[in-house]
Amino acid sequence: MSTRATAAASAGEGGAQAGRIRHLDWGHVQEQAARIADAARVAGAPQTVVAVVRGGMVPAVLLAHQLGVRDVRVLEVTHTVDDSANAAKTCEPTIRNPASLGGIEGLDVLVVDDVAGTGQALASAVRIVEQAGAARVRSAVLVVNEANWTGSKLPGETVTWIGETVRGWVVFPWEASASERAEGTS
Repeated sequence: MSTRATAAASAGEGGAQAGRIRHLDWGHVQEQAARIADAARVAGAPQTVVAVVRGGMVPAVLLAHQLGVRDVRVLEVTHTVDDSANAAKTCEPTIRNPASLGGIEGLDVLVVDDVAGTGQALASAVRIVEQAGAARVRSAVLVVNEANWTGSKLPGETVTWIGETVRGWVVFPWEASASERAEGTS
């Protein structure tokens, strides 16, 4: 039996619809992280958590605390040209400073991001961690946006733990909207 699992609800149970923007609150994010942490504990907590910078930093720290993991690292992987809703994508994800991972040879690693749109950025991060010699690599995201998913496999076959599946753009509580940035109210 595969360890791949969805930790929370699908779009049919409150997820965003295509073309709509859904704002998540802190309580919702914490519930998703708790469900993912519970599933990770059952499968064996990782030794190291790697955050996909920037969006994955907050959920990675939440998960690290809930799992009792003190070793948290970062890997910068970007696939959108800016932070706007439905932003254009680069042809391939861009990875900067993979050396920031440090020595992860032989470690059990959990790669964490806030959202998987196409799935390519998370797949690139997982691939880099595997190439760096991690003994086991699993992945978690708070949200998968199925409207943008381009992988040949379904999200649940690619991402180890998914907090929620939606069809549309999601705004997390740590993100400022473009109008808030322009007005300086964030």
